[in-house]
Amino acid sequence: MRLAGPSSAPVEERVTEVQDVVDPDRPWDVIVWDDPVNLMSYVVFVFRRVFGFSEDVARKLMLEVHRQGKALVASEPREQAELYVQQLHGYGLQATMQRSS
Repeated sequence: MRLAGPSSAPVEERVTEVQDVVDPDRPWDVIVWDDPVNLMSYVVFVFRRVFGFSEDVARKLMLEVHRQGKALVASEPREQAELYVQQLHGYGLQATMQRSS
């Protein structure tokens, strides 16, 4: 006695191999851009207030912004970089952040 059942051949399953690539959280760069509004002394003041830089470091970064149009002022985890950008905007500076390369 033969049982009635599906007559189709077994279906071959194609399994696509997926590799999980773990990309560690690279830091985010905080960039301050030159603007025609803020005085150089004010930018130094803001850098010292927000980042706690010494007078020399703040002045060096301010001159980089002034001469090159921008300066990388911090490289931090995303939340800290976002906070810095928000604080810099609060002081009227133009700042952005981008994933560190």
